[in-house]
Amino acid sequence: MKDQIQIRYTKESTAGSNLSCGGNLSYLDLAPGQTILDLGCGRGRETIEAALAVGPDGLAVGLDLTAAMIEKAELTAAYTAEVQNGQAHVAFVQGDIEALPFADETFDAVISNCVINHARNKQQVYREIYRVLKCRGYFIVSDACTREPLPESVTSDPQAWADCFGGAIPRESYLDSIAAAGFPDLEILKSREYVKNGYDFISLTIRGTKPQIL
Repeated sequence: MKDQIQIRYTKESTAGSNLSCGGNLSYLDLAPGQTILDLGCGRGRETIEAALAVGPDGLAVGLDLTAAMIEKAELTAAYTAEVQNGQAHVAFVQGDIEALPFADETFDAVISNCVINHARNKQQVYREIYRVLKCRGYFIVSDACTREPLPESVTSDPQAWADCFGGAIPRESYLDSIAAAGFPDLEILKSREYVKNGYDFISLTIRGTKPQIL
């Protein structure tokens, strides 16, 4: 599955298409000096915008599975005046959202746009998000889910997974996987229903906070 995903996004790295299913930056409570993680950063546009918002004492890190996307994001950052002048700090890392290459409690916030549906184990992704968030840190995630389970003919098709389709799971199962990873209180910021390839889909934008452990 991951090979097919990387093939798709290597091609997309030079295209002009919008790869997200929601705009997350408007939901962030960014402050100077914060650290932000962007999962599935793609060409790095939102990562760079987050870096500009947290300023020279902060850091935004973009992670993507596809090397070509990381290269494109780094090139974009290199031509961003504020990054060149040290007014914003940004970094890009190639990695897997199910095994994040970061220390525990590193980030104030995590964002992701239509990426986690690609993962086989959604709960593991959210466990990793929980792990790398600071206490009282939060995530804003936009992702695709379904109203009913997809048939095996779809869920076993690597190309369908790469197309933000085959890996989608029912809404309640998706939300349950987040709660099971340690996020008890979730807020649905936005919800949109649509039909994709003949199946009922739902685009969700979700906020969850890592609780204070007493």
